[in-house]
Amino acid sequence: MQTEQLIRNSTDESVPWVVQKYGGTSVGKSLDSICKIVESYIPNSRVALVCSARSSSTKALGTTNLLLQASREALQPPSSRPVSASGSQTPFYPKRVGSGFFGSDDRPAARQTSTGAPANGMSGSMMSSISSLRELDIRSASPSPFTPSGRRSPPSPTTPGANQSNGWGQREKEESGFHETVDLLKKGHLEAARVAVKAGALREELEDEIIRDCEGLRGFLQAAQIIDEISPRSQDSIVGTGEKLACKIVAAALRDRGLDSEIVILDNIVDAAMSSAESTSAGNGDQGVAQLGQDFYDELSKRLGERIRECGDRIPVVTGYFGPVPGSLLAQIGRGYTDLCAALCAVGLSASELQVWKEVDGIFTADPRKVPSARLVPIITPDEAAELTYYGSEVIHPFTMEQVIRAKIPIRIKNVENPLGGGTIIYPDTEQGLARQIQGDGELNEGEVEDEERIERAKKEGRMPTAVTIKDSIIVINIHSNRKTISHGFLARIFGTLDRAGVVVDLISTSEVHVSMAMQEIHNKKRHDRIIRDLERIGDVTVSLDMAILSLVGRNMRNAIGSAGLMFMSLAKAAVNIEMISQGASEINISCVIENKDAVRALNVIHESCLTIPVSPIRPSKTLQAV
Repeated sequence: MQTEQLIRNSTDESVPWVVQKYGGTSVGKSLDSICKIVESYIPNSRVALVCSARSSSTKALGTTNLLLQASREALQPPSSRPVSASGSQTPFYPKRVGSGFFGSDDRPAARQTSTGAPANGMSGSMMSSISSLRELDIRSASPSPFTPSGRRSPPSPTTPGANQSNGWGQREKEESGFHETVDLLKKGHLEAARVAVKAGALREELEDEIIRDCEGLRGFLQAAQIIDEISPRSQDSIVGTGEKLACKIVAAALRDRGLDSEIVILDNIVDAAMSSAESTSAGNGDQGVAQLGQDFYDELSKRLGERIRECGDRIPVVTGYFGPVPGSLLAQIGRGYTDLCAALCAVGLSASELQVWKEVDGIFTADPRKVPSARLVPIITPDEAAELTYYGSEVIHPFTMEQVIRAKIPIRIKNVENPLGGGTIIYPDTEQGLARQIQGDGELNEGEVEDEERIERAKKEGRMPTAVTIKDSIIVINIHSNRKTISHGFLARIFGTLDRAGVVVDLISTSEVHVSMAMQEIHNKKRHDRIIRDLERIGDVTVSLDMAILSLVGRNMRNAIGSAGLMFMSLAKAAVNIEMISQGASEINISCVIENKDAVRALNVIHESCLTIPVSPIRPSKTLQAV
């Protein structure tokens, strides 16, 4: 009876899909707002949610960081390593969230055992964890190592479990730091569950799932400790626990507020056939996302769309983690895989819009925390968004954005705490996007429309860039060689050295025997010193510390006359010294390196001189043309 009253997605295929991606901080702090946002979109759209692992008030204590910390701690051997008699249970991940919220009716008998049942040493659950850990690295697309069937349930918080049996588990807990980290994760998610869900039975079931997941993680780490290895693929599965925990809390919160939901776990979305085909076609020498071709992402987006449609009228809550991929998810994509998953879901569903919900109103002309006069940019091109991301503004990763833009799907960035705000839209076709924004979305009042028209005219006439951004914690390395006889190999040796060290260069300025490079500060002193020693074999090296990259971005700057002159003249008037200049790699970006202490002042100076809205409407005139 109660199930029939739940709010659901429409079953009408003509109703467009909207994919909403929520970051870890939003999941951690704004669950009530998320539920209200989803409900507000349901009448006119079919909604699918993609969630990151939840974060607390500090990034260091975010779930993903704690999971990475636990995996490191598992490989730090204690002075003695007794065999643990862990009774940890792998969690059962349901398909649907409905009656029997976590799918208990479908569980195998072994999963319905009492939660107080301890395991019998390594002969059972521990050996199963070790077997699953090894199988994960052997098979190209294996199930999650936390879901083998027939495993025992974990001890409940109030029941003495196997970790204390015979004293062995307790001794290991005292000697292995990952136990404390797992306990911290479990405690944080249990507290979040109690705040998010008021219904007694639903909350108890959610708590049981969180305990099961965390104890499964503990058993997996214990198995990794015994074999003394965590491969990249195993690391992926450890990190993926964060999204599963977050999605269970979000789905339960939706259900508690009358919204029917379904958890979509993507551990097996990439199967052996996909992995085998990609491994055959991928180049061995490529780095990063280049190892996975576009065909792989096209097939993955298709499968994601099909999987989400299986939810019927229930609201899909999708894990941002989409299982082991060839070459490791973290190595191929990095920690932005949740954004990529949301983008691929939008492509697979042919969504009308991808929404990225953050804790800011959208993209600004400058960081509003540093520049009080910064204003929201309602519309921006993909190229501009990519440049801003590269040079310090957290927008959306360019590769992720490319997957959506190539499918002609707009991206809207909005504030989870200000859902009525217009946000910023990244449109494949900017002119079409501007017309839609001004004419019909109802998000700009008359005065704002006039401002937008003035700004757009100014940009078209080459008088105004889009935004200015700063990237701090930069160092500049200058390398000079007088050995002109070997200058043909000068650059090759430098970049070969940086490639072996895994260093990414942000800006570069070169001559035949002199190279200046700006890059992110290397916090590991030993690694920093080793790179400098290797470069000193090539030429004389000097290093400038505490620098920042200042970038002025705008799509019309490629045709503008005097943009660079105005930028550098403004910095000179403000007595800001320029260490290095770079222009040409991107026609929509002018960048320079300045001292970090001048960063905020430079931001305000450039914003005032280059990004100020004209006071009066701009109209073509002889005077204006002369300017």
